[in-house]
Amino acid sequence: MQDIRKMLTVYFIAGTQDCQHLELPPEPALLSLLQTALKCGISCFQFREKGKNALQDPQKIVQLAQKCRDLCCQYHVPFFINDNVDLALAVQADGVHVGQDDRPIAQVIEQCQGKLLLGLSVNTLPQAIANAALQAVGYFGVGPIFPTQSKADAKAAVGLKLLQQIRQQGIAKPLVAIGGITPATALSIRQAGADGVAVISAISRSPNIANSIQQLKGQ
Repeated sequence: MQDIRKMLTVYFIAGTQDCQHLELPPEPALLSLLQTALKCGISCFQFREKGKNALQDPQKIVQLAQKCRDLCCQYHVPFFINDNVDLALAVQADGVHVGQDDRPIAQVIEQCQGKLLLGLSVNTLPQAIANAALQAVGYFGVGPIFPTQSKADAKAAVGLKLLQQIRQQGIAKPLVAIGGITPATALSIRQAGADGVAVISAISRSPNIANSIQQLKGQ
C-alpha cells in the first residue's frame, strides 16, 4: 500500500483544457507540462480531461492517458484518473478520484474491484462523516477551499473551516485540499488539517513551476 499522506503532498490535476494558453498543441503541451511538474517534485498526478475545450474522442483520451501514465511511472509518481473507473482500469492507473455527483460510492467501490486506490470529494461535514468508515476510500478531497476558475462546475468555497471541522470530528482519513490554492496559502491549509494540496492553475499557469512546487510543499 502506498503512503497515501505522502502521496497527497503536492497533487497535480490537469488535462488538455488546462494547457490552452501554452504555445504547443494541447496534447504535447500537457505531456510537456506534466514532465516538468514530475521533474520538479509533484507527488501525485490526476488526469482530468473534462470541459468544453477537452478532447472528445474516446480513443485519443485513452492514448493520452496512457502517455501520462507512462511518464508518471518513470518518476515513480502515482497516476490517477478523474471520475472514469473504466478508463482507470483500462490503462492500469494507480487510482481513481470521484465526486459526490457521480454514482453512489458503493457502486464505485464494487467496480474498482480492489485494483484502484480511491479518492472521494467531500464538500460538507455530513459527507465526510457519512464516508469516514469506508476503508476502500483511501483519502478525501476537501473543497473547494477558495473560489476557483479552473472548474466550471465548482461548488461554493468552504474555506479552511471544513478541514478543521473534519479533524475536530476525529476523522483521521488522509485529506487533500483543493480549490483556488496558491503557493502562498499552502501552509495555512496544512495547519488547518490537510495532508496535502491539490492544484491545477498553481502549476499549469506558474511562470516558475519548480519554485511553485517547493512553496506548495511548504518549503
